Amino acid sequence: MTPERCLADTAYDSDALRALLWRRGCQPVIPNNPTRKRKHPFDPVAYRARNVIERTFCRLKDWRRIATRYDKLAHNYLASVALAAIVLYWL
Repeated sequence: MTPERCLADTAYDSDALRALLWRRGCQPVIPNNPTRKRKHPFDPVAYRARNVIERTFCRLKDWRRIATRYDKLAHNYLASVALAAIVLYWL
């Protein structure tokens, strides 16, 4: 299943990557590199959602147990992530 959009940082602003995403039926949401001569349009509202996701991962990594993956089993690790997300939601 191909995603509708690919949210990426300015570092991934290349014509080859954009062409690959379009061929696969995925809309690239990548801001233009400031040195780019030919600007590509992108959706800034969708790009802001990427920032929210990055901040969430950053906040989750403040929990040492999650950042270092103490849990050996996947379902225990998922439970730790869920617990941390619930606590962070309340804060």
